[in-house]
Amino acid sequence: MKKGIAIVIAVAALAGLGWLIYQRMQETANAPQARRGALAVPVEIAPVVKADIRDVGDFSGTLLPNVQFVMAPRVGGLLVKLTVDVGDSVQPGQLIAAVDDEEYVRQVEAAKAELDVAKATAEDCQTQLDAATKQYDRIKTVYEKKLASELEFDTAEAAFKSQQAKCRLAQAAVAQREAALKEAQVRLAYTKIHAVWQADESATTRAATQPRVIGERFVHKGAMLSPNDPIVSVLDINTLKAVITVIERDYPKLHIGQEAIIDTDAFPGRTFTGKVARIAPLVKETSRQAQIEIAVPNDDRVLKPGMFIRARIVFAVHPQATVAPLSALVRRNNRRGVFTIDPKELKAVFVPVTEGIVEGQQVEILQPALGGQIAVLGQHLLNDGAAVILPGQEPAASQPRPRRKGARP
Repeated sequence: MKKGIAIVIAVAALAGLGWLIYQRMQETANAPQARRGALAVPVEIAPVVKADIRDVGDFSGTLLPNVQFVMAPRVGGLLVKLTVDVGDSVQPGQLIAAVDDEEYVRQVEAAKAELDVAKATAEDCQTQLDAATKQYDRIKTVYEKKLASELEFDTAEAAFKSQQAKCRLAQAAVAQREAALKEAQVRLAYTKIHAVWQADESATTRAATQPRVIGERFVHKGAMLSPNDPIVSVLDINTLKAVITVIERDYPKLHIGQEAIIDTDAFPGRTFTGKVARIAPLVKETSRQAQIEIAVPNDDRVLKPGMFIRARIVFAVHPQATVAPLSALVRRNNRRGVFTIDPKELKAVFVPVTEGIVEGQQVEILQPALGGQIAVLGQHLLNDGAAVILPGQEPAASQPRPRRKGARP
């Protein structure tokens, strides 16, 4: 019995000792946090100001020619003339190249000869038709007076109608030969390749008649060409297209005619102005982006197709908005906000905010209507109601903590 009591007392003593050790450990773990809570946090502050802020989109893309097409012969043959080279300016209607036309000249001459034969045949047929018509008219008059037999009348009528058919056939042959001659003449004309282009419906008369430039040359003089073999490419670089892509978030902010500022590494410090010309009507499923074309005037032709560009588009401007440094925003209890600081009370108050436009390192505060000073450095160490120290201030002397009984000095 006494042994059992002794065991119970020993267990109770061990339990008490364990509880005492646990309390000491908790006090040790909480002591640094308590000391940190009692200490003021050094912060820097800045005023909330009123300023204009812009919603700006920055994009990158590539310059493309406004128009690009390839000049090619519509008939095959030996390339006997090439009047332009890469970089040359080209006027509307200018001769670009010529293919050997000897074969096509002969085809035109043969077609003319065949047409002459057909016309002569038609003239002879017409002469015979005139004679048959007179004979038919004479027999018909006599027949109506009962002075000619029905057989004579039928024979004359048949000869007249037969000759009419022959003349129609001869006239058809003339038309056929005329068409063959025109075809041969067209094929002969195809041996001369001229710079011809259709003006865009939206282009002005000046833009339609402006010279263009040779972008590439694909063959040399003396080459044997087949129909539609490329000779040179012609570019319209008087206006270029800056092609960019935008994400879904920015897509609704764009509209035709919106101004864009363009810059490129080729001309540091120089900017070019363009306007949004086309907006793709779909967002691609694979990239969740839409293609945008910006028309960039290039009258001096300093910009070249293929250049990498950066485009800046101003979506909106909010004048005299409430603006704070972006770095001042912190997250507390799953809400974004700022710490307002009263320089007199030296106390931080967390204020949840609704953000608006972000431009650079500035953010628009939509709600609430903020004013005064906010913490811009050291705010990540703050909690609501925490004491703060401003630059140039000395921390307040901390009060000595009461000593527990039995604690070491």
